[in-house]
Amino acid sequence: MGDGWISCTVDDIKSFVPNAMSTGPFGSAISSRFFVGTGVPVIRGSNLSQDVGIRLLDDGLVFLAEEKAKEFKRSMAQRGDLVFTCWGTIDQVGLIDDRTRFREYVISNKQMKLTPDPRKADSLFLYYLFSSRLMRETILNQGIGSSVPGFNLGQLKAIPLKLPPISEQRAIAHILGTLDDKIELNRRMNETLEAMARAIFKSWFVDFDPVRAKAEGRDPALPKHIADLFPDRFEDSELGEIPAGWSIDTLGNLIGLAYGKALKEEDRKSGDIAVFGSNGQVGWHDEKLVAGPGIVVGRKGNPGIVIWAPTDFFPIDTTFYVVPNGGIRSLHFLFYALKMHDLASLGADSAVPGLNRNIVYMSKQIVPSTSVLEVFDSMVQLLFHHKHQAETESGTLAALRDTLLPKLISGELRVPHASANESSYA
Repeated sequence: MGDGWISCTVDDIKSFVPNAMSTGPFGSAISSRFFVGTGVPVIRGSNLSQDVGIRLLDDGLVFLAEEKAKEFKRSMAQRGDLVFTCWGTIDQVGLIDDRTRFREYVISNKQMKLTPDPRKADSLFLYYLFSSRLMRETILNQGIGSSVPGFNLGQLKAIPLKLPPISEQRAIAHILGTLDDKIELNRRMNETLEAMARAIFKSWFVDFDPVRAKAEGRDPALPKHIADLFPDRFEDSELGEIPAGWSIDTLGNLIGLAYGKALKEEDRKSGDIAVFGSNGQVGWHDEKLVAGPGIVVGRKGNPGIVIWAPTDFFPIDTTFYVVPNGGIRSLHFLFYALKMHDLASLGADSAVPGLNRNIVYMSKQIVPSTSVLEVFDSMVQLLFHHKHQAETESGTLAALRDTLLPKLISGELRVPHASANESSYA
């Protein structure tokens, strides 16, 4: 730790504005009976995360009517404010900044908020500080209770801090924030790539847009060599009208669902092989079970979820993995086709839901012509390639951020050219 660093508490760095540190409304004052479709958003525990870089989860928000929200003026959080959980997952923190959908939120009755004094502390620097392992451990060690841990406003105010001068805080926040900005940009780009692939699948194989356009004498809006691959009429089938020349088959004739293999967490060895469970990727291993790319399907716990594995992978025993065994070799087509089948609805109704593969095998699937499948596969493969590249880059950037974070906020690694001689506050 270098010159200019000061020791203080969280209470020392709060703003002088009213309610700079406050809790959410008491008890039932903000219960679900007051939630409406639109209005002032409410931050709950589900909108915060323990993952560094996810400053606020804007999905799944609930709202209060504006008149109702005015009753909770002291519990309003705005741009630049940090939000903490005081009951439950007490080591998570959020930040309201220019990434968030709204400028103003009400915090729930299980949250606390801090408005820092910008002359003393940079909000983004504080976010990274409270996201660090050391600070999270500090909060967890002060937790009250066992089954549902608690952490109150008085405890938050008393947490000791060691802060560099404000210019160095901003420089540190800029370095870490730039890495997170690129990760966020990659995430948004991947959402776009995924949406493009889904749109092509739906247009070609659900809505049959190219066939419909040709049948009605319209331009199918595709390059001629691709448009020529689609028929110009429909024919009747057991699933209704389908493009002429296409067929219907059962999933059992098109794929096999092979069982994953048990691999306990303590038995996994450090490596670059993704391990998949029924909720998605659950870790890494040094040995593959299946050569990628491939498709994982949830079998137990979260049955029917369909997951894309871009590289070699290890599906554990709560999953199936897809083995093409029929006329469709396009894994990309099968991936979206399986999603369209809503496999989750086929899960057995039991205490531990499970997917019966024999029931899946009976489901009927439209089978396009081989030439159309080949074109679809080449187009979507390119989108998935870019998506995987962005995911790999984000993983590298996240690892760099996680390595730099503790070194920068502790002063072990100093930021060049940041003034270390600014006057500190008393």
